[in-house]
Amino acid sequence: MSRRVQFVALAVLLLAVVVAANSLYTVSEVEQVIITQFGKPVGSPVVTAGLKVKVPFTQQVNPIDKRVLEWDGNPSDMPTKDKLYISVDLFARWRIVDPLQYFLRLRDERSAQSRLDDILGSETRNAVAKHELIELIRTTKDRVPLRDGLLTETERDQKLGALVPIQKGRKLVEQEIFAAAAEKVRVFGIELLDIRFKRINYNESVRPKIYDRMISERRQIAERFLSEGNGEAARIRGNRVRDLDKIQSEAYREVEQIRGLADAKATEIYANAYSKNPEFFEFTRTMEAYKAILAENSTLVLSTNSDLFKFLEGMSPDGSMSRAQRPRRPGP
Repeated sequence: MSRRVQFVALAVLLLAVVVAANSLYTVSEVEQVIITQFGKPVGSPVVTAGLKVKVPFTQQVNPIDKRVLEWDGNPSDMPTKDKLYISVDLFARWRIVDPLQYFLRLRDERSAQSRLDDILGSETRNAVAKHELIELIRTTKDRVPLRDGLLTETERDQKLGALVPIQKGRKLVEQEIFAAAAEKVRVFGIELLDIRFKRINYNESVRPKIYDRMISERRQIAERFLSEGNGEAARIRGNRVRDLDKIQSEAYREVEQIRGLADAKATEIYANAYSKNPEFFEFTRTMEAYKAILAENSTLVLSTNSDLFKFLEGMSPDGSMSRAQRPRRPGP
């Protein structure tokens, strides 16, 4: 009899443990819970953390994350307003603010991510199709290139390096997508917190053509700079030649003036010397003529009546002159 009582007591204790284990559940600080009975929600969502009680066996606990969750879509190709196909990569942040509505419509996070793919992808495609590519890339309307302060007047007139004007910019386009998508996901008990473009790139099929066009434009600018540089170099070389010719002509004129003055001075000196002692002047000039005419081992044929011969006539074999032929040196 005592053994049967012990067995019953053990069975009752075991049943109580099973019932208690199935009746109690805990809610984490990062979770909120929906209690369902035969698949249908009962009661209000449990949003406070702690140890909770439910009806055992018939009610089920469905935890729902209440943290900020991320959505990271796959890059998708879409056309812009100016007919350029680009690949857009987007990401967003969201959280569940109405767990009951979320559970009734989506049930789990996988379904929520799939629905976000549809809604955010559709709104992104609509926004991209309404704007040109420059609106999706540029962040602010008033930004200027860093090189603007270094441009010349000609470059500013031709708007070289100037940015294409925009009306909105990437930030406002993101806000448009956010406003349209937030309204649509609210019916699922989801609050959209933020949405951002992660990357915008040209489509693979048009990327080589775009790069070729960019290279061509840069090459045209480089050729223009090169032609302007060659023109400036030619102008500098022309100025150099002109200045050099001017310097040479002025130097030649100055040289000729100095030479003329020197010849005049020499002529004046010769004239003064000749006027004071014509014989000595004649003798020195004749000696200079001898030096210019006669060379080593040279033969000179002169007439006895020649002016050059009169100083050679009567010269002794050792080269000395007679006293009568020696010219009188000019006195003081």
